[in-house]
Amino acid sequence: MRSIASCYSEHAIKVSNSYCSSGPSKQAYFSPNLIPSIPNSITCIYKACRVSSSYDQKQLLITLTWCNNDFTGQGLMATTINVCDNTSKFNANSHQLGDYKGTKCFDSCDAKVEVFWDLSNAQYDNGPEPSSEFYVAVLVDSQICLLLGDINEDNNNNVVEKLRSEYPLGKFSLVSRCERFSGNSVVYSTKAQFCDKGTAHDILIKCSGSEEDGSRNNPVLSVCVDKKKIFQVKRLKWNFRGNQTIFLDGGLLVDMMWDVHDWFFKEATSGFAVFMFRTRSGLDSRLWLEENNLKHKGKEWADDQFSLLICACKNPD
Repeated sequence: MRSIASCYSEHAIKVSNSYCSSGPSKQAYFSPNLIPSIPNSITCIYKACRVSSSYDQKQLLITLTWCNNDFTGQGLMATTINVCDNTSKFNANSHQLGDYKGTKCFDSCDAKVEVFWDLSNAQYDNGPEPSSEFYVAVLVDSQICLLLGDINEDNNNNVVEKLRSEYPLGKFSLVSRCERFSGNSVVYSTKAQFCDKGTAHDILIKCSGSEEDGSRNNPVLSVCVDKKKIFQVKRLKWNFRGNQTIFLDGGLLVDMMWDVHDWFFKEATSGFAVFMFRTRSGLDSRLWLEENNLKHKGKEWADDQFSLLICACKNPD
């Protein structure tokens, strides 16, 4: 009897080092003249374990949203944080962090939450999320449940080292990432790590006219992983919803799903396309989540579950 993985592999695309060096397509990546859009906001959901007074581990969800702000530029002035458990309303207790450096205390899910941050010297690549020289630490009932940043000797590490020496550091992991784009570009670029032991993969999505005649009347969706085109969807106005299974990191099953219906059949100002990458075990046959991916409704996140959601406001005509 064949394994489930072998059954999937007959119809899935494997992305490996050898694939990226040769691949089925001789056309590597996309033209350097194509400039990807920059996300307006990035929302990351982290799963953390909190040790309660009864020594039971309780799952927490910590949501951090980074937003561009036309008045303040990139950074913390447009950042919100939310801490909840499986019994709390997901967006009921969001708090805005209103300075580039500071602390904030609030109560959530029957616990005391303390947030320490410093983005005064933060560096950015593309978009509102800092890439280096910053830190964000979240304590829940005197336990470090989230610690982000690249702390070094020259960058405020005294605060983080003090927190580490005084409070236990809990286990946390990124389970969901949502990037929102808007603008005239139809090229979306990001990077994602789909499992703890995997590598970070470059992902690029392009929606443009047909490669044969360049006509926008025959739009084509192209998806790249690690600078190689892995598949295309032609006649996109007909195939405006669909999915493709790929293997990453030596056998990790990832579903790539798209829904561009609103791009073609709604007004340009209200039409959002959605692209999702979601890890899936071989026993899980469901592709789409029943609930909105951005809202948690009492659902436990599996240890190996991760989803990347790209929402793009653009009508490609």
